[in-house]
Amino acid sequence: MAPRDEIECWLTDMDGVLVHENHALPGAGELLQQWTDTGTPFLVLTNNSIFTPRDLSARLRSSGLNVPEERIWTSALATADFLQSQMPGGTAFVIGEAGITTALHEAGFIMTENDPDYVVVGETRNYSFEAITKAIRLISKGARFIATNPDATGPSADGPLPATGAIAALITKATGREPYVVGKPNPMMFRSAMNKIGAHSENTGMIGDRMDTDIVAGIEAGLHTILVMTGISDEAEINRYPFRPDEILSGVHELVAKEPIESDEI
Repeated sequence: MAPRDEIECWLTDMDGVLVHENHALPGAGELLQQWTDTGTPFLVLTNNSIFTPRDLSARLRSSGLNVPEERIWTSALATADFLQSQMPGGTAFVIGEAGITTALHEAGFIMTENDPDYVVVGETRNYSFEAITKAIRLISKGARFIATNPDATGPSADGPLPATGAIAALITKATGREPYVVGKPNPMMFRSAMNKIGAHSENTGMIGDRMDTDIVAGIEAGLHTILVMTGISDEAEINRYPFRPDEILSGVHELVAKEPIESDEI
């Protein structure tokens, strides 16, 4: 893992790193602009599989951050990329929304309820008992079980919502089958992101706010890891784990290069 001054490419989490409750965090805009101005390859990563990159780009823009959709990498895109590599032109039954269905369509997959190669569970706010029952029956008949991410809950203004991991656990209980989870903390999501921007682990950094997803996956992928304290982690949380990031910063503003100091020396 290279020291920070040798990092040539960056991966960064979105929520808790660049934005919090749809407000840009200090230094986020400046850091993104710095990467853009210097031609530094980067991707913004998220385990959220509900939205397409275009949706997320618009969301970030409303927060004051300019991130083109081609600079966003979701667990849905990583899942589609993985399945395309496993079974090009395959079929899938999907529980999820536009983020995952669009990604799979663009990867050449056919959506079907009739003997699919895969059952793919992603994030949605409209889980139905009928769809979950169908997924259970298809997996029991031999369909391979995939989940976009392991998050058991997601945030809302009224409190936690059941998320992909919770629904996948229900299906696992009914079938006895564990899903293959593509999103963080699976380092495969980082490897697919690096492939997208032509990066190598030796000179790539990962910025995140969670020890149990961003940092552990970054370590396992061989990246320079930076934990920022603008998300859910605090010192007690960090000390719970047997591993540590390469750096701990108060926020991404610490990564923004300072203006060079002019000197009168010749």
